[in-house]
Amino acid sequence: MSSEISAQVIINLSLEQSWDKLKDYTLSPNYVPNLTHCEIHEGPSEGVGASRRVYQKNGQYLDETIIHWQEQQGFIMRLHKGDKVAPPFKEANFRYKIKAVGEQTELTTTMTYELGGGLFGKLMDRLLFRLIVKGMVKKIAGNLKSFYETGKSANPVMNSH
Repeated sequence: MSSEISAQVIINLSLEQSWDKLKDYTLSPNYVPNLTHCEIHEGPSEGVGASRRVYQKNGQYLDETIIHWQEQQGFIMRLHKGDKVAPPFKEANFRYKIKAVGEQTELTTTMTYELGGGLFGKLMDRLLFRLIVKGMVKKIAGNLKSFYETGKSANPVMNSH
């Protein structure tokens, strides 16, 4: 059974302005905590099949491939490491969804995941992991809002370079 964690923010930009930034697959290090940079894989740079590798401050990396795309509405990425699932997950996706609210944009960030490890994984999710994911999903939404509205990276790791 999958867990799903969401966060919402209102961005003080129009839907069109927000979408122009969201669909730029190179901007994530400016709002995702602990990312240092990303590289776009060969193939499409946006839409289904677009894929990137994001590098974390600790030297680890994660691949993110778009599996669902709706123009001016958002996309879903599969989180993986090469052709394997990214540990500790059995499965993991991240969704960015936007919609117009007057002259502003409502952003919903959602992580859907299932931990490996059977019963132990389910227990770890309930006791600890879910809280960590909730904090991360909320932080990404808040950082994205700040970056989109100010144009300044909301990621301290990026600001230190």
